[in-house]
Amino acid sequence: MENKPDIRELTLKKGLDFPNDEELLMMILGTGTRDVSVRSLARSVNDAVDETFGDEMIQKLTRIKGMGQNRALQVAAAVEYGRRKNECVGIKVRTARDLVPFVQTYAIKPKEHFLSITLNGNHEIIQIHVMGIGSVTSSAVYPREIFSEALLDNAAAIILCHNHPSGNLIPSDADLETTSKMLDAAEVLGVPVLDHIIIGGCGYFSFLEHDLLFTKV
Repeated sequence: MENKPDIRELTLKKGLDFPNDEELLMMILGTGTRDVSVRSLARSVNDAVDETFGDEMIQKLTRIKGMGQNRALQVAAAVEYGRRKNECVGIKVRTARDLVPFVQTYAIKPKEHFLSITLNGNHEIIQIHVMGIGSVTSSAVYPREIFSEALLDNAAAIILCHNHPSGNLIPSDADLETTSKMLDAAEVLGVPVLDHIIIGGCGYFSFLEHDLLFTKV
């Protein structure tokens, strides 16, 4: 019986849009181990990448059975290379709609990701920071973390953004409370929050567009 073509052959035939995330990782990893198949390994790696960011990713990848330090670095380097190549530095943000294409990749994440987008005086993107990864319903973030990154970037303003894995774009009470705290801190530090955007598979919700950017009385 003829063997089915593997993912590499199918990708060469159908293009890089064809494989899913796990299959892309299978091609990066190449092989599994004696005890762990490459597909199973890729699944574990994909979960780890979704749940961590920055240097924490290397540590978590290293703990996966069958990875080791070299493979962990290989995957982390590929993720970082992709991030750099998709950099949106210099893109001018006039409305929420301008920003959404650059954060849309987080819309379908299975856990909530909270982002801070730093902007220069011309409202051009300096950097998109992942500030927290939480559960399927929430991600705890604090003003000191958000604004420390903004100050390091010498940002003139920031935009907050997070995904709702449920797909429901309506702000929760926690979202409103978090936004209010960020606005209070912004007033003290002189780095304004221009918007807070909730993203999901069906679109986005802008606090600015719905007149919800207000501080506590």
